[in-house]
Amino acid sequence: MIPQRVKSSLRHIKKTAKYYGRERFCPVCSQYSSKFETFGNVTRSDALCIWCGALERHRLVWLFLQRKTDFLTSKQDLKMLHIAPEACFETRFRLLAGPGYLTADLFAEKVDVKMDITDIGYADETFDAIYCSHVLEHVSDDIKAMTEFRRVLNKGGWAILLVPISAAQTIEDPTITDPKERLKLFGQEDHVRSYGPDYADRLRTAGFEVNCFSPGDFLSESEIVQMGITKAAGEIYFCQHSVDQICQFKQQQEENTRLQRLVAD
Repeated sequence: MIPQRVKSSLRHIKKTAKYYGRERFCPVCSQYSSKFETFGNVTRSDALCIWCGALERHRLVWLFLQRKTDFLTSKQDLKMLHIAPEACFETRFRLLAGPGYLTADLFAEKVDVKMDITDIGYADETFDAIYCSHVLEHVSDDIKAMTEFRRVLNKGGWAILLVPISAAQTIEDPTITDPKERLKLFGQEDHVRSYGPDYADRLRTAGFEVNCFSPGDFLSESEIVQMGITKAAGEIYFCQHSVDQICQFKQQQEENTRLQRLVAD
């Protein structure tokens, strides 16, 4: 009988031989390959990293964090909330964020906490960072979930909240519950809407200041090709508390301080 570790080594050798090349590079695991694998219900080419499982959007997010934030280089511990954690990110994020890293999901078993994102059981301003990708299209009251994210996010923190954009304008109909009808209208049996570019306005309605970043904003054309940042990668929606919200918060703090002084006097 061949030992399991030998079998694993043989599989790795076969995979290395099959995908030998430097045409593609995954920034998440820093591995080269001849190609990314096809993936998806409607199969997409150049999608899945054969080494770490990162998809197009994961590679784009990693590059954004690397080039537009200090998340990958900062040594400070962060309180970070990661919804529906992806395998390619979880271990890496946990090492980067430190003991304050928290994974959450309503249904998955291997997470730190069970969580309904429309009713997050944490105090205001608990987290420095929130990452939630391709979840809100499954949530009936997405505005409430967005509002909850804003509530538990620190005033100086950030949230990356990603959804697939597949329509000219957001389409939803809560009366449609049949999986076949949802597949026809929303593109997947368990989706409750298809988002359009107005998604950013929905985030703003929840009190976020939203900055949208396209791959071309921080990647060269050759990098986009080599790292498989296809159209399926989408855009980055980088969210923070709106300036108005912060000003209101500061004004309220100042008013509370003034009242406390009056009472003390």
